[in-house]
Amino acid sequence: MAEILALGISHYPPLSGHDETMSGILKHMLQNPSLPEKLKTPAGWPEGMRAEWGSDEGKSSATKHREKLVHWMRKARKALDDFNPDLVLIWGDDQYENFHEDIIPPYAISAHPGFEFGSPKNNVWGEPPEKINRVKGNVEAGKALATGLINAGFDVAYSYKPLHHPLGHAFTNAIFYLDYDRKGFPYPVVPFAINCYGRKVIAQKGGRPNFSKPLAPSDLDPPAPTPWRLFDLGAETARILQESPWRVAIIASSGWSHAFLTAKTHYLYPDTEADRGLYDAIRTGDYKFWKNYSATAVEDSGQQEVLNWMCLVGALNEMKRVPAEAGFVDTWIFNSSKCFVIAPPAA
Repeated sequence: MAEILALGISHYPPLSGHDETMSGILKHMLQNPSLPEKLKTPAGWPEGMRAEWGSDEGKSSATKHREKLVHWMRKARKALDDFNPDLVLIWGDDQYENFHEDIIPPYAISAHPGFEFGSPKNNVWGEPPEKINRVKGNVEAGKALATGLINAGFDVAYSYKPLHHPLGHAFTNAIFYLDYDRKGFPYPVVPFAINCYGRKVIAQKGGRPNFSKPLAPSDLDPPAPTPWRLFDLGAETARILQESPWRVAIIASSGWSHAFLTAKTHYLYPDTEADRGLYDAIRTGDYKFWKNYSATAVEDSGQQEVLNWMCLVGALNEMKRVPAEAGFVDTWIFNSSKCFVIAPPAA
């Protein structure tokens, strides 16, 4: 059987920027005209949130947050290099990037020969946004995976070229952050897009709320695929890849609860308690907890992007594997909880 390395990382966009801008999403959420008066200033915030904000609007905390994230990215990259895969499959969400009003597939494989994309604006590496970054694809593996999934009853979409966007940031940031030290990324990638944003993928363009035009129920889109279906999709993906000729790294790329998706916290901070429940379950191998997690719970806690991880957890369950290493990086002011796992094949 082919060997598989399983990784879970974050594609948190502000990590590509500078520390002084990392709290920018919170600053935008503070402009919400419906925000309760007591929450409009730090005096009314939870104690932990005030402490993280500090006297410099989070800049010092951003430095510490970055250190934790980069520490885990480097550990994930080392595991990737030690494994030396033939290809890297990445489960990531498309936030109104490649898929627009003309088509929103529940999940789609990009069986492309290669990918070209620019660098993030105002990035921490000092690269111009017009710089062209190139990574290889793997058409054969993408087609083989799509074929196997369709034959197993998963009617997956697939493509041989981009539609509206060369590659969404869930995928490009995964590559940038796994190459945070800029030594190159030599591994071919097969992006596997999941419609995580579901009811808000078009209505909210897969991003932050538009305070000038609050969404009505009639504005919402059809839902994302159910968690249990994505769990099963991940399990079937693992079965197919185990029977393939390739050594494959499978990666879930996303943050967990997002402040700008969490109405019950007034879009100011993530639902850390809900995230910790999921983290404890993946850390200990309680994968039944994940499969039984409801779509309602996902939306209630702003955990839409956890659906990428649902695929990864399904694969871990299929392989009867518990992470060798796991880390949880929480926050009040930097929009999302971030989780990391490293689950190599048995020695």
